[in-house]
Amino acid sequence: MWAGVMERIIYCLTGRSANVVVPIETSEPADGFEFVEVKPGRVIRVRHIIPDRQVVDDYPNGDPDPNSTVEVELSDCNNTAPQESKASPDGLVVQQPQAMQRRRRKPKRTVVIDCERKITCCKGTHSDVALFFIHGVGGSLDIWGSQLDFFSHLGYEVVAPDLAGHGASSVPQVSAAYTFYALAEDVRAIFKRYARKRNILVGHSYGVSFCTFLAHEYPDEVHKMVMINGGGPTALEPSICSIFNLPACVLHCMSPCLSWSFLKAGFAHQGAKEKQLLKESNAFNVSSFVLRAMMSGQYWPEGDEVYHAEITVPTLLVHGMYDKFVPVEEDQRMAEILLLAFLKIINEGSHMVMMECPETVNTLLHEFFLWQPDAPRKPKQEAKPAPDNVSVSNGDTKPSSETKSKIKNK
Repeated sequence: MWAGVMERIIYCLTGRSANVVVPIETSEPADGFEFVEVKPGRVIRVRHIIPDRQVVDDYPNGDPDPNSTVEVELSDCNNTAPQESKASPDGLVVQQPQAMQRRRRKPKRTVVIDCERKITCCKGTHSDVALFFIHGVGGSLDIWGSQLDFFSHLGYEVVAPDLAGHGASSVPQVSAAYTFYALAEDVRAIFKRYARKRNILVGHSYGVSFCTFLAHEYPDEVHKMVMINGGGPTALEPSICSIFNLPACVLHCMSPCLSWSFLKAGFAHQGAKEKQLLKESNAFNVSSFVLRAMMSGQYWPEGDEVYHAEITVPTLLVHGMYDKFVPVEEDQRMAEILLLAFLKIINEGSHMVMMECPETVNTLLHEFFLWQPDAPRKPKQEAKPAPDNVSVSNGDTKPSSETKSKIKNK
């Protein structure tokens, strides 16, 4: 108790919080984590997982149990190369393509399906797809733990950064470092560094704005987008009468109340499980200075309805029914404004729905990733009527008899 009181007194005197994130220089990199310097002295921690896509022998001791898993290989069915007969050791004649004479071709896709008909593994696929997960205010890349593990095990390459001042990223002590434009440039740098041929963006809350920014700036590189409790298509502007306009030292003294309020409004149920999720995911564990700067820096006048209407990327909107931060009407309005959007409401979830209902969210996202929009059909061109002096027969254009007579008279 006295330690907490002294901590707050020291903060009020020095202006610095005692629970500031550990500087990046003293953090040791772990497996799957990288540290990217987007600007001099501005380092962003990124969790980057590239799954092993090599086809290996999963059953060295014999055939797999038919009641447990089934491995299906999907090869190129359009291969029409001439084939050549080759005798096997048993005397059987096997037809093999000429392209396989020198080197055996690996299957394009290998999917392992368990007895419950759920995909448990995808090997040799998604080599040109990268998934980007962007968190919101007070979060960290750890809130995506269930999603990162799920999709990396399916063979996807996943990328999840910590925004500046969050998680294990560096903590600039200047308010201008946390404006929307400053953070958007960080996200842009991460995107350009890890982007593949097809990229899918997944954002939560404030992170949705950065996904929208990238989808608008790079429509040819962004394949799809997912908005989780992102709000309506309105221009961002900080509130004048917000509690976050109070001095940082006052916010620090109120941090227990703010954490309790976030737990109550961010989760449908407030029990030991939800508290443990917040603790494990390092959510809402930022300094008061960063929290105040983030909330006051949400100024983005370009992000209005016109801006969102110009986005052509297929978008999935996921909303938790009990979300007290974002009303469902805002996501409904977003779905109306976007050119191609689908709204899914999860009845058991709230603002942190990806942590409350990870299996449901993962299933929705995976189905959306696999879905492909129908190719637009080209309108049929109507045949134009031929001029009076031209007769058309069997596709050939010939001058009429009247035109011939005019030529002779000339």
